[in-house]
Amino acid sequence: MAKESSPQRVVQAAIQSRSFAPVYYLHGDDEYLKDAAVRDLLAAAIDPGTRDFNCEIRRAGDLDAEAVSSLLSTPPMLAEKRAVVLRDVTALKKAARHQLDVYLKRPAPDTLLLLVALAGSKADSALASASESLEFAPLPPDRVRRWITHHATSVLAVSIAEDAAQLLQQAVGNDLHQLASELDKCASYVRGAPVAVPSSPATDEALNSTITVDAVSAVVGIRRGETTVDLLDAVAQQDAAAAVTLVAHVLGQPKVTAVQVVMMLSTQAFALAYGRARRDAGIPTNRLPQEYFAFLKETGGYPGRPWGEAASAWTKVTEHWSAAACEQALARLLEADHALKESTVSNAEQILLSLVLALCGTRRRRAA
Repeated sequence: MAKESSPQRVVQAAIQSRSFAPVYYLHGDDEYLKDAAVRDLLAAAIDPGTRDFNCEIRRAGDLDAEAVSSLLSTPPMLAEKRAVVLRDVTALKKAARHQLDVYLKRPAPDTLLLLVALAGSKADSALASASESLEFAPLPPDRVRRWITHHATSVLAVSIAEDAAQLLQQAVGNDLHQLASELDKCASYVRGAPVAVPSSPATDEALNSTITVDAVSAVVGIRRGETTVDLLDAVAQQDAAAAVTLVAHVLGQPKVTAVQVVMMLSTQAFALAYGRARRDAGIPTNRLPQEYFAFLKETGGYPGRPWGEAASAWTKVTEHWSAAACEQALARLLEADHALKESTVSNAEQILLSLVLALCGTRRRRAA
C-alpha cells in the first residue's frame, strides 16, 4: 500500500504516533536512507532492555523455509513487540519465500517485520502490495543540501554555514554515507574534540559550534574555487585558462573520476543546447531558469549541483553558445568518453585537459 508521502515522513509519523505497520518493505537505491529508517524503526518499536531477545537481523539468502517459519512464529519475550529484519529479501529461496508469503496474509500484530531490498534490485510487486511499501530513491541535489543542514544540527548538534554546506556538497557530491562521514569529521574539527552523537535534541549552546568554509577546507582538503562546479562554470564561460588550471585540482579530489566529470559536462552541454534552441524559438532570457529546471526534471540529468543553481548558471551563459558550438561540444564529449573508456595511451588528466580546451575554444571558432 504505497503512500503519497515521502518514506521518511511515513517512518517519522509511525514513530511519533507509536503506531507501526506489521510489515514494512524498504526498497530503492539509497542504502543510507534505508539503513536510517531501519535503525529508527527498531529504536522506536523495540524495548532496548529486551532487544537482545526480541530483535533478529538476518540475510534472507542464508535462510531456509524452516528458519523463516521459526523467525516469524516466535512471540516476543518479556515485551510487547519483537522485530525481524530480513536483508536482501528477494534472495529468499523458493520454499522460504513461500513461508514468507503465507505469513504476509496474516502477519502477527506483535511482530515488526522489516523486509529490506538491495539497491539496484527490481521492486517486488507482491511484497509491496502486502506491506507498507517505502521506496527510498536517492535525494535530488537540492534536498541533499537541506539534508546536510538537518544532519549537522539534529544528529551532530552543530550548525553549518550555508556556504560551508555548499562547498561540502560540491566536494563530496550527493553520497549520504560519505557526506555523513565528512560532517562528523567537520564537527570534531570545530569542537576540537571527538564528536559524541547526542541522545537528546541539540541545545542552543551546542549549536554555537559552527562548521565554516574554513573547517570544510581543512577537513575535506578542498578550497572554494577549486571544485567540480567551478570547472563546469569555467567551461560554460569558455574560460580556458581557469578550466585548465582546475582539472588537476578536480581529479585530485576523493572519488572524482574523469568519466564523472565528462558526464556532468555532457549534462551541461545538452542543457545549453536545449536553452539555445528555446531562445532561438523566441523564449525570453528571463524564462530560461524555468526552462532549464523543466529540462532537468524531464531528463533526470545530473548537473553536479542543485538544479536551481545549475539553471541560474546556465542562463547567464546561454547567449555565448550557438547551436553549432553546442553540437561541436557534444561531439568532443563523446570522443572523450570513448577515449577514457578505451584508450591505453593517454591518461585521464591529459584527455580531460584536451577536452576542456576544445570546449572553451568554441567561442574563438565562432568569432572567426
